[in-house]
Amino acid sequence: MNINVGDNKMELNGRDDLKRPLLEPSDSVCVTIPEPVDKLEKKRTVTFKIGNIKCASCVTSIESVLGEINGVESVSVSPIHGHAAIEYVPKLVNPKLIKETIEDAGFPVKEFSEQQIAVCRLRIKGMACTSCSESLERALKFLDGVKKAVVGLALEEAKVHFDPNITDSDRIIEAIEDAGFGADLISSGNEANKVHLKLEGVSSVEDMNTIKSYLESAIGVNHVEMDLEEKRATVNYDPDFTGPRSIIEAVQEVAHGSYKASLYIPPRQRETEQHHEINNYRNQFLLSCLFSVPLFIFSMVLPMLPPFGDWLEYKIYNMFTVGLLLRWVLCTPVQFIVGRRFYKGSYHALRLKSANMDVLVAMGTNAAYFYSVYVAIKSLSSDTFKGQDFFETSAMLISFILLGKYLEVLAKGKTSDALAKLTDLAPDSACLLILDDDGNVVSEVAISTQLIQRNDIIKIIPGEKVPVDGIVIDGQSYVNESMITGEAQPIAKKPGDKVIGGTMNENGCLLVKATHVGSETALSQIVQLVEAAQLARAPIQKIADRISRFFVPAIVLTAFITWLGWLIPGVIGIYPKHWIPKGMDKFELALQFGISVLVVACPCALGLATPTAVMVATGKGASLGVLIKGGNALEKAHKVKAIVFDKTGTLTVGKPEVVNVMLFSSVSMEDFCDVAIAAEANSQHPIAKAFLEHARKLRQKIESNRQSNNQHVTEAKDFEVHPGTGVSGKVGDKMVLVGNKRLMQTYNVTVGPEIEGYISEHEQQARTCVLVSIDGKIAGAFAVTDPVKPEAKNVILYLHSMGISSIMVTGDNWATATAIAKEVGIEKVIAEMDPIGKADRIKDLQMRGLTVAMVGDGINDSPALVAADVGMAIGAGTDVAIEAADIVLIKSNLEDVVTAIDLSRKTISRIWLNYVWALGYNILGVPVAAGILYPFTGVRLPPWLAGACMAASSLSVVCSSLLLQSYRKSWVFQDTKSGHSHCSKST
Repeated sequence: MNINVGDNKMELNGRDDLKRPLLEPSDSVCVTIPEPVDKLEKKRTVTFKIGNIKCASCVTSIESVLGEINGVESVSVSPIHGHAAIEYVPKLVNPKLIKETIEDAGFPVKEFSEQQIAVCRLRIKGMACTSCSESLERALKFLDGVKKAVVGLALEEAKVHFDPNITDSDRIIEAIEDAGFGADLISSGNEANKVHLKLEGVSSVEDMNTIKSYLESAIGVNHVEMDLEEKRATVNYDPDFTGPRSIIEAVQEVAHGSYKASLYIPPRQRETEQHHEINNYRNQFLLSCLFSVPLFIFSMVLPMLPPFGDWLEYKIYNMFTVGLLLRWVLCTPVQFIVGRRFYKGSYHALRLKSANMDVLVAMGTNAAYFYSVYVAIKSLSSDTFKGQDFFETSAMLISFILLGKYLEVLAKGKTSDALAKLTDLAPDSACLLILDDDGNVVSEVAISTQLIQRNDIIKIIPGEKVPVDGIVIDGQSYVNESMITGEAQPIAKKPGDKVIGGTMNENGCLLVKATHVGSETALSQIVQLVEAAQLARAPIQKIADRISRFFVPAIVLTAFITWLGWLIPGVIGIYPKHWIPKGMDKFELALQFGISVLVVACPCALGLATPTAVMVATGKGASLGVLIKGGNALEKAHKVKAIVFDKTGTLTVGKPEVVNVMLFSSVSMEDFCDVAIAAEANSQHPIAKAFLEHARKLRQKIESNRQSNNQHVTEAKDFEVHPGTGVSGKVGDKMVLVGNKRLMQTYNVTVGPEIEGYISEHEQQARTCVLVSIDGKIAGAFAVTDPVKPEAKNVILYLHSMGISSIMVTGDNWATATAIAKEVGIEKVIAEMDPIGKADRIKDLQMRGLTVAMVGDGINDSPALVAADVGMAIGAGTDVAIEAADIVLIKSNLEDVVTAIDLSRKTISRIWLNYVWALGYNILGVPVAAGILYPFTGVRLPPWLAGACMAASSLSVVCSSLLLQSYRKSWVFQDTKSGHSHCSKST
């Protein structure tokens, strides 16, 4: 879509032309729409591996049968390899039909690969324990077209990879609901760049179709969804060609401005669902209390207070009393209305051949309720029957479980607090500058942050947050990045520096050119990484998964054995009659013990032990500038025994600087700088840039001392770059060479003993020497070094105190590598390694039984990062989406390596503590509920109290995980007075 403004043309959201405002008054804009694109013409290609192709006639047969299918555009079959590539229209045909057609023709299809796999994220409702998440995963994997499904219990989300030609998100939601759980779609397809619009002036389907066709034909628009009922539009777009403001403007141009569009921000589903779930459990608990509290009073309190006890014992008919009637009436709504959720959960779990907490609760409450109904009916039909009902047990058990779930969801909501805080960092609005053709500011417009497009110029005044990622083009200031990177000190920003969305501008005014907007910003990618990590299942979770498979059946069997174990000895008369409480008989005592066993056992605590800890740890790590990509990385990091460090940019700063300049001739320092600056001016090498910066400062210092201002430097002619050695060129009438010793030898320039000594001396100090030759004679040299990071030595020392050995693997020469290793305290060095060699060295360490972590920059070291058990990408800056790494360290600070490992160790320790508590609770609670202490102490656990204990166990595990929020970084520091390094551990 081209926007014509006067006689000038500007490509919408162009990369180069920043001076034209993208949002202009509608009377000066005319939008040219290309011919509508027929959406049916969008094609896909599927590849098949076909057997029994013996000759050209087989190829012809396959091509002819496929050519008859409506929607197949082209067929290409290779008789040699047995491959077939079919181009088709998805709207008319799908790969499954194509595969069946080939097989019907007598050719077996061995395998086929569809080029597109869609992904959707769903909010899941109604999961209680790990059995629920497991059964739901199984149900999703059985669905035709689903390739992979991951269900997170603590996050209450599912991520499903599926073939869009076979199934879709609606069918997936139906399958989830059929499994007995609720589901809401969070995202589907490409959510990277999507804008939601509220439409005005739309009254019919024709209006919607007009707008949809108009938008679909626009360049950069990938997909449009319309909702007539809500009068909303959802547009997927390519940010390289268009943006939200341009899409809004395009809508307003349809039918000469008949329609209006504005940004619509959907409510946050996570928070909405959390509030809804909390309110739901609270309301159900209060409703149950409405009946359970009077029932408790009628059962436990009033019978002991005359004359109320006499009134409750008044017989209505035979042995059927007023108290029994009241208890029955009050219990029934709790059992079947409030407790309906447990019946539904049990039904769906058993239908999927699984068993969860709902099964235990339903069995326990049903046993208590229906035995009490039997007592009530027997009392009506007999004038001599005396029996104890358990109506209060059923009602109070349900009430206590609902109270526990209410407190649990309150606590679970806090496990994602760190993620919510990250999401809230971005400001709601920003100040957009409108520029004229000469780059002058015409006006300032306050717009929503979500309307910012790539290449927009944003003004940020002191005290405001940076809305999106960008580059400073004007102004200087200090920016507080602690909320993103964890760096405590504000960072100085000047033109050319990058800024991160969500950070705080401290004192100066900055003009920033937007480079990453929407979901491309560092903040959005951090949130996406943390969400993915919280959904991923840690290997240690398999312990709970294995236990959960037989836990509920084992508890049911234990409860039945407990009931028989008390009933049979009671009937035979093995235990004395005074053990039986007043008002009970042998059957009722045995039944109470059996019910207590059913409801005291808690599979929920086991299921929550790992995911809640992982959620808190990954959120806490993100707030400290450490992004951990899932429970697998978190678990492996705690086992690390060796860390392999890259040198450049990891142990060193990664920015060369000149540390020494030496003259070897009668040339003055001023002339030496002038000649070298002229020769190096056009070089892009990092060392050249470092020398240029140093030489210019030195030149300015010389001029200031002479109080003159003659800084004219002649430009080098015949400039030539010699890869790996240096540069050459003519400065005036002088031939100048700037490079290493090999360049000098190539041009037959003599390198004398004095110069050789200079080179040797500095190479031993991990410095690179660059020689400058003028007319065949070396005039001088300068030494460049990449300084070691100030914290490197203390970090290596701290890792050693943690029992972790450090190894340096680098592509640099042995002399430089050895010098750097000696400076930071690393004993083992492997130098002159290419990227594949680094990966091989890591595999060698793994063969010795070591768990190895690799710390690198995430780009050149990607093979090694993938080969390592734990890959850590350091110095990622705003590019946090590094696929090769398991852990991304946002800052270029080695202390975060310690933080990642220490946080991992504390998290795994917390998970084991959760398991010990959850298993210990069940191991101790079940025997007590079964009455093991009753013969010796007279202590028994009534069913309602057992239910309260079960609810408390889940809550205690969640609260235990929440303690990880108090984690503080391990830290190292240098005592500048004594010169000694110290290590301190977090408590």
